[in-house]
Amino acid sequence: MSLTAGSRPDGTRPPAAVEEPTAAVTAAVTKARVPRKEGRAGRAEKVPLKVRLRRDRTLILMTLPVMVLLLVFNYVPLLGNVVAFQDYDPYISSNGITAIFHSPWVGVEQFSRMIDDPLFWSATKNTVVLFALQLVLFFPVPIALALVINSVIRPRVRAVAQAIMYLPHFFSWVLVVTVFQQIFGGAGIIAQTLEDHGWSGFDLMTNASLFKYLVTAQAVWKDAGWGIIVFLAALAAVSTDLYEAAAMDGAGRWRRMWHVTLPALRPVIALLLVLRVGDALSVGFEQFLLQRYAVGAGASEVLDTYVWNMGIQNGDFSYAAAVGLVKGLIGVCLVLSANKFAHLLGEQGVYQK
Repeated sequence: MSLTAGSRPDGTRPPAAVEEPTAAVTAAVTKARVPRKEGRAGRAEKVPLKVRLRRDRTLILMTLPVMVLLLVFNYVPLLGNVVAFQDYDPYISSNGITAIFHSPWVGVEQFSRMIDDPLFWSATKNTVVLFALQLVLFFPVPIALALVINSVIRPRVRAVAQAIMYLPHFFSWVLVVTVFQQIFGGAGIIAQTLEDHGWSGFDLMTNASLFKYLVTAQAVWKDAGWGIIVFLAALAAVSTDLYEAAAMDGAGRWRRMWHVTLPALRPVIALLLVLRVGDALSVGFEQFLLQRYAVGAGASEVLDTYVWNMGIQNGDFSYAAAVGLVKGLIGVCLVLSANKFAHLLGEQGVYQK
């Protein structure tokens, strides 16, 4: 039997060799597989505004009432800062709004007066000291308590402890000051107990030198629970596999906390720290106003109460607006600076780069 060329001994032909695709064919196939809505770098093309509005119209309608409230109560009142450059008199016209258009302009006279006012600098000093003290003593407390609660094994005990610590957050400052008065005041529990044992004159609520520590303790008792909720939510997102892997490598409880827990809390800590620094000049208003007459204005006067006293009590609205405007501008600068520092540390902060 004769064999034809290219045939096998059994008479069958071998399969034809598969040709390798050329570079042009490969490029064409790759180009065809790329979605049309993606650019050269693989990024999706920008969707037109009309398409996005039509697609998200339900969400836009849901957020519209909130946007209106923010516009009316947060952004429209910013126009009132113009009185900081006037000698504003609300009685110059029939109502306070039209009085803005009839009040004389004085330029930066109110700001020059603020710089020369020793009471302003005293209030600023108290504000900065209280902020630094609360940042050192108050800010780490929610983190420590969240770590302690998170280490509790029984969920029921954890829930009860969390509820007890979060409850004072709903108390008003009037109730908080009253509770502290009943404990640390001159007629409080501690003073009565000491008086029964021959010690008299205890009254922490009227001690001006310890007032800054008193208000810090009040803030810790009232608002630490809110911070605990935030940090516990961040801890709940940490994978248990990381703790198990660290335990298998021989890491103890403290090393797991240092190398697993705290790095997981870094973004939340950075965000809250940026917000806290931005709110540095707003250490409180009602809390200090309620205790002003007990310790005197020298120890309790902060920028918020100073603006209230000058604007509402004394009727010097232009000067109070100038102080409030400077306070707000400094707060914006502090937020931007703290957020930039968070970016340098590799964290997102309030907004991305």
